[in-house]
Amino acid sequence: MFEQKAISIGGMPYDKSAIIYFDQKITPKACILYFHGGGLLYGHKDDLPEGHLRLLTQAGYRIISFDYPLAPAAKLPLILDDVRSSIHHFLDHPEAYGADSLPYFLWGRSAGAYLCLIAAAYGHFKKAPAGILSYYGYGFLCDHWFQTPSRYYQSLPPVDASCLSYLSSGLETSGDLTTHYSIYVYARQTGKWFSLLYEGREKFFYLDYTLRTCDALPCPLFAAHAINDTDVPFDEFRELVSRYQPKTFIAACDVHDFDREEDNPFTGKLLESTLSFLDSHC
Repeated sequence: MFEQKAISIGGMPYDKSAIIYFDQKITPKACILYFHGGGLLYGHKDDLPEGHLRLLTQAGYRIISFDYPLAPAAKLPLILDDVRSSIHHFLDHPEAYGADSLPYFLWGRSAGAYLCLIAAAYGHFKKAPAGILSYYGYGFLCDHWFQTPSRYYQSLPPVDASCLSYLSSGLETSGDLTTHYSIYVYARQTGKWFSLLYEGREKFFYLDYTLRTCDALPCPLFAAHAINDTDVPFDEFRELVSRYQPKTFIAACDVHDFDREEDNPFTGKLLESTLSFLDSHC
């Protein structure tokens, strides 16, 4: 059975911490640095289903789940700086994570996968990751979808801008579904998601915060996506595959984060494919 412990990471103007998941009875063979999803507007570092944690820790993987500051209080430059800082902290202080001499992978779901991809593409780490796990991630490779209203979210009850007034005035590194999910729905219904994430010239967004100028990643990639994903278009996945030739997993369903349902038939198959990828690149 896996155990967990939390560690604090100092030197930030906001509370920052990580959770380490491990099986004490099993010698670790690699670490997985995990970043949660939530459209960069909500979510928290302890969102991994128990089945994922149990299977991966029993297979010898030590999972380290990090938080990061959320938009709209934090914009993309700060969020990516924080993610890179987390990776650097892991590499500079492996003893704090029980990770001496172990290879590491980056793993993200949805927005967390986006952060992993951008960090790996432009991060310049002293030790490259052994691989990246992208669960329904993206690199803003296709036009329009992130700047225009989402047909799926427009089918939900409307949310107005008053939801933003309930946010804390300071930086937050955790956003619960009950308090922050409505902000994401509002952002996708109105097409204002992009403006909540980024301020500045659009030219530099495409240069620095998308994969459009990245010809190759520094390590192998595993990419999973649902054919009828409600949040990230399948075309975004196709473009990712075309550019980087990853190992792929495609789920024939219409749920974005389909693996949150442990009884979903695709979840077990996804985890099997994930383990195969990890074991082949350790």
